[in-house]
Amino acid sequence: MNQIFNHAPTHELQARDAAHHMHPFTAQGQLAEKGARVITAANGVFVYDSDGEKILDAMAGLWCVNIGYGREELADVAHRQMKQLPYYNTFFQTTHIPAIELSERIANLAPADLNHVFYAGSGSEANDTNIRMVRHYWAVKGKPQKSIIISRKNAYHGSTVGGGSLGGMSAMHEQGGMPIPDIHHINQPNWWSEGGDMTPEDFGRARAAELEEAIKQLGADRVAAFIAEPVQGAGGVIVAPDTYWPEVQRICDHYGILLIADEVICGFGRTGNWFGSETLHIRPHIMTIAKGLSSGYQPIGGSIVCDEVAKVIAGDEFNHGYTYSSHPVAAAVANENLRIMEEENIVGHVRDTVAPYLKQKWEAMTDHPMVGEAKIVGMMGSIALTPNKATRAAFKSDAGTVGYICRERCFANNLIMRHVGDRMIISPPLIISNDEIDLLITRARKSLDEAMEIVKVQGLWEEK
Repeated sequence: MNQIFNHAPTHELQARDAAHHMHPFTAQGQLAEKGARVITAANGVFVYDSDGEKILDAMAGLWCVNIGYGREELADVAHRQMKQLPYYNTFFQTTHIPAIELSERIANLAPADLNHVFYAGSGSEANDTNIRMVRHYWAVKGKPQKSIIISRKNAYHGSTVGGGSLGGMSAMHEQGGMPIPDIHHINQPNWWSEGGDMTPEDFGRARAAELEEAIKQLGADRVAAFIAEPVQGAGGVIVAPDTYWPEVQRICDHYGILLIADEVICGFGRTGNWFGSETLHIRPHIMTIAKGLSSGYQPIGGSIVCDEVAKVIAGDEFNHGYTYSSHPVAAAVANENLRIMEEENIVGHVRDTVAPYLKQKWEAMTDHPMVGEAKIVGMMGSIALTPNKATRAAFKSDAGTVGYICRERCFANNLIMRHVGDRMIISPPLIISNDEIDLLITRARKSLDEAMEIVKVQGLWEEK
């Protein structure tokens, strides 16, 4: 890959960034003092910064660059579409060919009777759509009182007021007046941190039972839907015990409430199937999609809706939509992205080649003194950092202190691996090779060694 280095010096770019650019989920003042890392180019599974460092991106951007960086076909499609029809909306009884083709392709890929797509610009917007859609669905059916949506603590469903309310992250709820009314949260199925003396199997059943208890407490006649990620992504790649999802499915079926699977991270090959719902045998009425839909090359999201819900919604005008719903350029790029994934069998590459290899290497990291648990589904994994594997103890320091130290060592070793509290997480591009997985693991182990040394020197190797 040819890089162009005729940009301003890094310190100048950092100063200009700090002066005018407000970053998401960031303490602006602290970042201004430190200076943002300036990414200038990318190819395959690597990104390059303004100092010329070649960094293995084990997070695929924000869980989204599924087919890797540098696919010129997507740039060519965007160029052609911009020249032919750069923008038109699908309000007012109009449509365009990219929206038609993409909707048809998604319906063919989605399981069961999920045959309809309502587009948004992101997963956050799509989850806002889901709030309105499920409430309108029940209202049209003559049950407007069914407005409560149940979600989980530590879930992530976006950062808009609606999406942030659905999510169960307390730090987000402390800002901006969230959650909105009629959103109820139950506990997450995180056995490592919250399972106590229970077996994972018993814990999974117990956490699923909380859904049934909430429905009874709130009233089945008032509960509209349950929303959950097949695997909790931003919450730390939390993989529920095997007993959890079958019981959740039974409960939703029994009480006749809609099940929304947030597939923004899990969708489009991440778990070794096209959708995480297939991997975990979930039968949702609605699936939230984004990220891997276009591999991050264009902003696009949406809700894949089952026949029953779509039929009811079609019976009345749904007063909802976004300026960029089914944007023609985004839709054309997403369609090309999915064509590449199908023709190059990228999902099969994940399922049959790299996911089994990564699983073997990832789970072996539990031999490290600071790693207590290694969980992985397809191409999304997490490791729990602990000073005591036997007791699953947390560090005495504030949650995230040790994780941040480890993350910083990863960056120093040219590896992008994210921390959530004291868990380290990965979600690499799906096109990663076994050799690149070896490089990822080598850099991760080196970073763990260096982080553990720092933790001990700073006196943080203590149990809570």
